[in-house]
Amino acid sequence: MNAMTTNKTLIATPRRIALLRGQAVDMPSVFLDEQGLRDLELLLDRGYFPLCGYATRREYESILDDGRLPDGTVWPIPITLPLSGELAQGLSPGDAVSLRDPEGFMLAVLRVAETWRPDLRREALAVYGTDDPSRHPGVERLFRRQGTWYAAGGVEGLAYPQHYDFRALRRTPAQTRELFARRGWRRVLGYQEATPLHRMHREMLLTAAAEQGARLFISPLTPPSLFTEVGSFPTVRCYEHFVRHMPRDVALLGLTPLYSRGAGPRGALLQAIVNRNYGCTHFLVHEGHDDPFPGDALFYPPWAALEALQALQAMDAPDPKDAGRGRLDIVPVAVRPRRYVPAFSLYLEPREIKEDIASEAVSHADLTARLGRGEDIPEWYTFPEVLRELLRTHPSPARLGFTLFLTGLSGAGKSTLAKVLSIRLLECQDRPVSLLDGDIVRRHLSSELTFSKEHRNLNVQRIGYVASEITKNRGIALCAPIAPYPESRRQAREMVSRFGPFIEIHISTPLSVCEQRDRKGLYAKARAGIIHGVTGVDDPYLPPENPELRIDTTQGTPLEAAEIVLAYLKTRGLIGK
Repeated sequence: MNAMTTNKTLIATPRRIALLRGQAVDMPSVFLDEQGLRDLELLLDRGYFPLCGYATRREYESILDDGRLPDGTVWPIPITLPLSGELAQGLSPGDAVSLRDPEGFMLAVLRVAETWRPDLRREALAVYGTDDPSRHPGVERLFRRQGTWYAAGGVEGLAYPQHYDFRALRRTPAQTRELFARRGWRRVLGYQEATPLHRMHREMLLTAAAEQGARLFISPLTPPSLFTEVGSFPTVRCYEHFVRHMPRDVALLGLTPLYSRGAGPRGALLQAIVNRNYGCTHFLVHEGHDDPFPGDALFYPPWAALEALQALQAMDAPDPKDAGRGRLDIVPVAVRPRRYVPAFSLYLEPREIKEDIASEAVSHADLTARLGRGEDIPEWYTFPEVLRELLRTHPSPARLGFTLFLTGLSGAGKSTLAKVLSIRLLECQDRPVSLLDGDIVRRHLSSELTFSKEHRNLNVQRIGYVASEITKNRGIALCAPIAPYPESRRQAREMVSRFGPFIEIHISTPLSVCEQRDRKGLYAKARAGIIHGVTGVDDPYLPPENPELRIDTTQGTPLEAAEIVLAYLKTRGLIGK
């Protein structure tokens, strides 16, 4: 069945919903994370058509091997439901599971077809092209998602996940297709981007739409996302301003719940399928589409996503009866960015500009850098309303919140340096400074935790969460835990970096010096066998590979070490010269 004629959602009838709510008393519950909520919404509203539930093991294996469902339908990434092993092993085929949001509101019922334990490394290699979490944030997220088992089966919806923001922009695929039909839009070009759009994007999109004889469906990829430093609310407001500057009856703005995975070609293909289900006939693909590191240092080869989509779009189905099943039935279109030519006051494609004509590259990253340097933004760069929004929500570095994350062995000098830094920072600027010392956090925030690896990581995650809230509210967080494992340090960085700079400082004082200091007597007790699990003795410390700073406190006094940090902050513009 063609997605354009598939209007049915997976939401049950009111009578059925009342029955399911009554039966839920006897059902085990799964509380969905943000990715899980977005996946469920796209299952329920048929944004993930033809899927009607979570992948079975056979479907999962087929998707990883061939990028297809067992019947040959193109599908790039398995949509799965992680469970704890304890819950999964207690389920049998036919059992019902209540799917709930983090507050406990019941959204759907899963009818269990099977449960199994996946090979996450194989999944990472197939979807992301690597199984190294230090190289790809999507792999790191995959490895730390709740549960180690998957449950498969169809879902029956009671309600969509609740949204209270931008409700007029949140249409289901069926509602969006109906709106296209009412407007007489037969060819629609989908465009998804994570960052605000500017004058160059207007010219680029209008040209692409004209070439395809199509209208535009513009859908920002809203956080949680790795691809934007601007929060979702101002990003969407920037898009609203942008679309108002488009010609009438050319562009429609909408919000889809799609969760960006940063999976390159496979991620771009999933976006294309969702846009197809929303009614798009064409889809714009850029050079580093769905790359986890947009910019100069792409993880995937340039244009890899476009090449993958073009290959599928051109492929013939093995059986004429299966036409549309074995190929991609949406046309990928290459994004062609433009440069501004001051001499002509025009945006032109690079191929149209002679070598002796001066021109300027235009991108949101460049605009952000200009704002960070406090430069005036030329009128030709962006629209006044978008600029006002960005100036309001994107302060200069000297007004940003940020986190200093000091990590190292016990006795390395973290706490002493953090105390000196807290005083010096209060002395030289006016933002509040919060000290999250490892021992203080252990007493007040993590008093129930042990020193197992799991609990050490949880302790650092809690510190990262608190630091992210401090950073979000334009304060300075000074964190000084041992933080021996890279996975929890990466999680802390990810939480904080959505709101401001995360500066990791490895206090690299050698173990021998730390043992000589041994202010707490930990090393002596560990060497004597009195206590166990001491980092550096019988528990590992895995040092950061690429910290922003590395300081050995044997090379100078705490005041001198603090001056190294302050000098670095000045070069970033985070404090005054």
